[in-house]
Amino acid sequence: MTKQIADFLERRLQPRGVGVVLEAEHQCMSLRGVRAHGSRTLTSELGGHLRRDAAARQEFYSLIRGR
Repeated sequence: MTKQIADFLERRLQPRGVGVVLEAEHQCMSLRGVRAHGSRTLTSELGGHLRRDAAARQEFYSLIRGR
């Protein structure tokens, strides 16, 4: 899903770079079966300038860590 969102943004907005970070909790893990509350996953997808430029990528990740 993270890649799909990034691809959509790139197609629609045509930015120089796109970065998407998605954090989600698996309801199947917390509500059924093992009942492991707080089972979270974090995914990211980068495109364009953010993928090619290491300094831009580092800045992007440092900005989202401070959220």
